[in-house]
Amino acid sequence: MTARVTASGAPYEVQGEVSDKDRLNHAMRTFLKEFGAQASIQMESCVRCGMCANACHFYITMQDPKYTPIYKLRPFEQAYSRHFGPFAPLFRLFGIAPSVTIQELEEWQRFLYDSCNMCGRCTLACPMGIDIAELVKEARHGMYAAGLVPDRLELMDRTTKKWGSPATPPEDFADIVNEAAEKYGVKINVDLPKADILVTVAPAELTEHTKALADIAKILNRMGVSWTYSSGGFEASNIGFINGDVELQEKMTRKIIDRAIEIGAHTLLLPECGHAYGAARWESARWYGKQPPISILHMMEFLAESINSGAISVKPIGSTASFHDPCQVVRRGGLKEQPRDVLRALGFEIKELADHGPLAFCCGGGGGVVSCARADPLRNRAFEIKRRQVEDAGAEHFVTGCGQCRITLTMGAKHAKWDKKTESLLELVADNLEGE
Repeated sequence: MTARVTASGAPYEVQGEVSDKDRLNHAMRTFLKEFGAQASIQMESCVRCGMCANACHFYITMQDPKYTPIYKLRPFEQAYSRHFGPFAPLFRLFGIAPSVTIQELEEWQRFLYDSCNMCGRCTLACPMGIDIAELVKEARHGMYAAGLVPDRLELMDRTTKKWGSPATPPEDFADIVNEAAEKYGVKINVDLPKADILVTVAPAELTEHTKALADIAKILNRMGVSWTYSSGGFEASNIGFINGDVELQEKMTRKIIDRAIEIGAHTLLLPECGHAYGAARWESARWYGKQPPISILHMMEFLAESINSGAISVKPIGSTASFHDPCQVVRRGGLKEQPRDVLRALGFEIKELADHGPLAFCCGGGGGVVSCARADPLRNRAFEIKRRQVEDAGAEHFVTGCGQCRITLTMGAKHAKWDKKTESLLELVADNLEGE
């Protein structure tokens, strides 16, 4: 792993001992694999209207054209025009679309990784329906193949390949769970041979948010259902989905789904994690060729279903709350009403942010941005949009249903010396179960 600087002074990081020519070839071959019918239609559809710019919190904050979402795809689009588009032979003949250079890929690492959360707000704004967030994800596949990923993300990728998680090896997982059980005084099932529900986790729940391990156990125990954690399939966050490592993405998705099937589970319960939902719920059929034979639920979805069905009851808190909508779960996943059902059941009067639901601004840390230290100044600037909206709403509580959002928002608040706490929807439910 080596940190370098481009000719323009932009930092980038590179992995592997291969020549620049080989890096470029790896990227271009991967780019070309991505140019199927869907990507091609979208590449041909952009009318350069600029509406995506005013949807992006990084552009809004910086007012710099280089943060325009469609601009972040320039090398990817250039490769398409030169090698795959309907006029590619003419473009090559007359030099209209020049070859992508390794220097361009190095320069664009900061646009594809540091200043894009793959949040999809630009996608929603595009009048042509171009899924810019998905195209960025596809462009990252080529960057990963070229060894041009931010070092911290590559380290997480490498650790996950070795351990099956960026947080802990499987042999330590049961110990972490049992320590949480003892600390919070809750019976937690782990490695049961058979269960109806397999519960999975995100890395933060194995470090600073271990209360979440006990909270869902408390709820499931109250419901009296058959459930377990499993050392053979516990990590749901899927770093491959974020980095562009397609092989790892498939491996991590299959690991939790196959484990659920092995123990006879009918439900795979995902943690408060946005990328887990995108990878497992919406892209798993890509690996199996069909929808897996189990129900895949996000934690917010499960909590809403459990409360609405009467499986659990909660005590009303009787206060006001604003909700931060996690991008991958609400805008790209469609779960707008579920967290609000839970908040209403908890007796909250909901005070919506100016931009909420599918239009909500990202926390700023998704897509791996929170793990790139060099992106901190940009992320902290963008955080001001969310801070202002929360203050304007004036609610007593600020809640979210994504652990990564919670971490990012907490980091932003610390940097801004802002004393607003970001609370977990899961924790609020567990702490206010009826009968406790």
